[in-house]
Amino acid sequence: MLLTLIRTTILNGCRRAGVANQHSNTAHVRHWLTRRGHSTITAEAGASSSPAAAVSVPNAATNRIVGRWLLGCSGLVVGAVVLGGVTRLTESGLSMVDWHLVREMKPPQSQAEWEAEFSKYQQFPEFKIMNHGMTLPEFKFIFYMEWGHRMWGRLVGLAYILPTVYFWRKGYFTRSMKGKVMGLCGFVFFQGLLGWYMVKSGLEEKPESHDIPRVSQYRLSAHLGSALLLYCASLWTGLTLMLPAHKLAETKRLVQLRRFAKGTGGLVFLTALSGAFVAGLDAGLVYNSFPKMGERWIPDDLLAFSPTLKNFFENPTTVQFDHRILAVTSLTAITGLYLFSRRMVLPRRAKIAISLLAAMAYGQVALGISTLLLYVPTSLAATHQSGSVALLSLAIWVLAELRKMPK
Repeated sequence: MLLTLIRTTILNGCRRAGVANQHSNTAHVRHWLTRRGHSTITAEAGASSSPAAAVSVPNAATNRIVGRWLLGCSGLVVGAVVLGGVTRLTESGLSMVDWHLVREMKPPQSQAEWEAEFSKYQQFPEFKIMNHGMTLPEFKFIFYMEWGHRMWGRLVGLAYILPTVYFWRKGYFTRSMKGKVMGLCGFVFFQGLLGWYMVKSGLEEKPESHDIPRVSQYRLSAHLGSALLLYCASLWTGLTLMLPAHKLAETKRLVQLRRFAKGTGGLVFLTALSGAFVAGLDAGLVYNSFPKMGERWIPDDLLAFSPTLKNFFENPTTVQFDHRILAVTSLTAITGLYLFSRRMVLPRRAKIAISLLAAMAYGQVALGISTLLLYVPTSLAATHQSGSVALLSLAIWVLAELRKMPK
C-alpha cells in the first residue's frame, strides 16, 4: 500500500515536470522564431533598400546625361537656324503653300504629283510676280529646300520630346528640371506653329503693295527670336549641368564683371535679332559700302517714313543702319569685357571663354562687312548668320563660367 502511494506520487510529479518542461520549450522555440523572423525581415529590408540608395536618381551621372542631351538638342536648333537662313537666302520659303504635320513628310514622288504641287504654287503671288518663268526642275530645288527645313524642325521636336518622356520615367529630372524641360518642349511646338504663321504672311495677296512677295519681317524676327531663345535656354541648362560652378570669391570686381557679361550677352542677342529685320527687308542690298552708307555717315532717307517709329522696323535704310550700330556697339562691349577680365584672377576655363568671345566678335564683324561689300552672296551671308549663333554661344558660355555657386 505504501509502495503504491509512493509510485503514484512520483509518476504524477514526473508528468507535471514534463508538461512544464514542454511549455518552457515551446515558449523558447516561439521566442526564437519571432527573433529570427524579425531579423530576416530587417535583413531583407536592408538588402532591398541598399541598391536603391546606391542608384538613387537624379545624381551627378544622370545630370551629365541630361546635360549632353540638351547640348545635342541645342546643336540641332543651330542646324535649323542655319538651314532656315539658307532657305530664306535662296527664296525657297514660300514653295510649300500648305502645312500638314504628317502628310507632308513624304515629298511628291511621281511626275503627276510634282505637277500638282507646282500647280498649287503657281496660284500664289511669288510665282505670279517673281517666278512666272520658273520651270519644274527649278521648283523642285526650292521645294526641297523648304521641305528639308520643315523635316529638320520635326527632327528637333522628336529630339526634345522622346528623351523627355524616357528621362521622366527613369526619374532623371528634379522638380525644377521637370518644369524646364516641359517649357522647352512647349516652346518647340510653339516654334513650329510660328513658322507656319510666318509663311502664311508671304502667301497673302496684297494688291495695295508694290513690293515683291515676302514674309512679314515682324513674323520672321519673331520666328528667329524664338529659335534663339530655345537655343539659349537649352545651351544654358546643358552647360550648367555639365560644368561645375567655380568657387569664386564674391568681390566687387567679380560682380561688375558678371553684370558686364550679362549686358554684353544681351547686346549680342539683340544684334542677332536685328539681323532678322535686315533679312526680311533685304536691307543688306540698299547700301553696299562701309563704313559710310553711300557718301554719307548718316543717309538722307534714314527717317523717310512717317510716323518716325515705323522707320526702325520697315525702312530698309534705317534697319541696316541700326544693325551696323548694334554690331559696332557689341564689338566695343566685348572688347571692354576682355580688357576688364585681363586685370582679374579668373579660372582657366573662364579666361578661354572670354578670349574666344573676343576673337569671334572680330571675325563676325569682318564677315558682316564682307557680306555687305560683296552684295550678300548666299554662302557668305549664311556663314555670317551662323557666326551670330556662334558668338551668342560663346557669350552664354562666359555667363555659365561666371555664374554664382548654388546655395
